[in-house]
Amino acid sequence: MSASPIKKPEIMSRGARDLQLTDEGDLKHFLSIEGLSRDKLVDILDTADSFGGLGDQAARKVPLLRGKTVANLFFENSTRTRTTFELAAKRLSADVLNINVSVSSASKGETLLDTLRNLQAMQCDMFVVRHSASGAAHFIASHVEQHISVINAGDGQHSHPTQAMLDMFAIRRKKGDFNNLKIVIVGDIIHSRVARSQIHALNILGAGEIVAVGPKTLLPDTVRDLGVQIEHNFDKALKGADVIMGLRLQKERMRSALLSTEDEYYRSYGLNENRLRIAKPDAIVMHPGPTNRGVEIAASVADGPQSIILEQVTGGIAVRMAIMSIAMGNVEKSLAQSRA
Repeated sequence: MSASPIKKPEIMSRGARDLQLTDEGDLKHFLSIEGLSRDKLVDILDTADSFGGLGDQAARKVPLLRGKTVANLFFENSTRTRTTFELAAKRLSADVLNINVSVSSASKGETLLDTLRNLQAMQCDMFVVRHSASGAAHFIASHVEQHISVINAGDGQHSHPTQAMLDMFAIRRKKGDFNNLKIVIVGDIIHSRVARSQIHALNILGAGEIVAVGPKTLLPDTVRDLGVQIEHNFDKALKGADVIMGLRLQKERMRSALLSTEDEYYRSYGLNENRLRIAKPDAIVMHPGPTNRGVEIAASVADGPQSIILEQVTGGIAVRMAIMSIAMGNVEKSLAQSRA
């Protein structure tokens, strides 16, 4: 993998704005929320709405990607994300190739570009990429052939755009307009690619107020640059909250100097029933999963009536179907126009 350097996220995000779009300005790759217009995000949500009830029907497939091959390239493990992408692709009638690169070609010394070239030779049409290095999806998108679309399924600490969009889908279904909502995001903000993408999406969609909450070691003042308010007192932040979005706390943070103990974190930032009562009575509880129960959230809240965590998972299939079908459709449209 060292033979294929990955650009730094701040460099990557500037280039991604142009790389994501065709010459006609349509979405070709989905690498990052940053730089996309509100219309682009709304189009994804509206398209996902059209797929929303497909899972309840006897025939769950539509032929939008029939004859296409989607390769899931996962350089780090994520059963939930990979499974929902696989289901989304299959419901679009695509053929799916699942490749755990960390235990296959990479372990044999094959470089990233070698892997891509071999998959292109197998006539794959779309790469869904998850990688521990920030900028990996952008790097891949900048090296693939014109007929291939790249979807970022999470890159380092930089971006997780499809997770952000399924979160926006869940919020819109429950709350409608974003304009008057107070959104509270709690947890390890500094290391979270999910939080970065959520904040960008909420800002683009016009959320009324976004508050980031966490201990100072996980929530530095520089996070204000993302366009949010900073708060270290969770109870204070919850007043008037419409949406509470928890973040997964990685075990290595708990073992490091960034946090003292799990119990202390739960006392200060765990979402329990008493804290939930501080928010609005109709506030919804969200989490990208998997949850650390008794650390980030009480089991009674995660399973309670205000939780929409499982609805996020279900909606994630429709959102990923929307993104994949939009991107692949725009690739074909662009190729047809270039041939004309």
